[in-house]
Amino acid sequence: MNSALVRALHMLTHLPPEEESKLLSITHVVAINKGEPFIREGTVPQKFAFVNRGLFRYYYSNEKGTEFTKGFFAENSFIVSYTAMSKQLPSHYSIEALEDAEIMVIDYAEWLKLFRAHPCWTKFLLSLIEKGYMKKEARERELLILNASERYRIFLRDYPQLEHRVKQHQIASYLGITPVALSRIRKEMTL
Repeated sequence: MNSALVRALHMLTHLPPEEESKLLSITHVVAINKGEPFIREGTVPQKFAFVNRGLFRYYYSNEKGTEFTKGFFAENSFIVSYTAMSKQLPSHYSIEALEDAEIMVIDYAEWLKLFRAHPCWTKFLLSLIEKGYMKKEARERELLILNASERYRIFLRDYPQLEHRVKQHQIASYLGITPVALSRIRKEMTL
């Protein structure tokens, strides 16, 4: 279980073994049931996590309760409301388990101690932020330039296993369309 986290860390940067051990010492495994939040909109996050097993959805809600899906994060992903956590402000979005999940939770205050003590954590954070920025930039382009059918094809390419793990209305929300429009696009693709 820790090996998945260690592999993910090594994909982002080189970590000395003693720093891996320090991180693992402040990490604990938590089970989250389907439908439970990891972070609720309006709360100040104090932790981030690595997904060992399961699937999560980031989403915004408006005053009417309409949900807008920001993204999906499956196994081997880090889940965090980074701006809210780092600035100690309420999160603008929620992170919810779409399946029963197992995550490795890391306390942000404890991680900051590691961050300040060794430069390898700066490289780790920069790699995570860079990866997130590239994903955000691609997503913005899709929403601004591409039509719904093109966005759906990209969703299928980028997340080939999610179509069967995520409800249709959540995929439609992610694509910025209605479930009816998504059904129409799926039907056209099978013709």
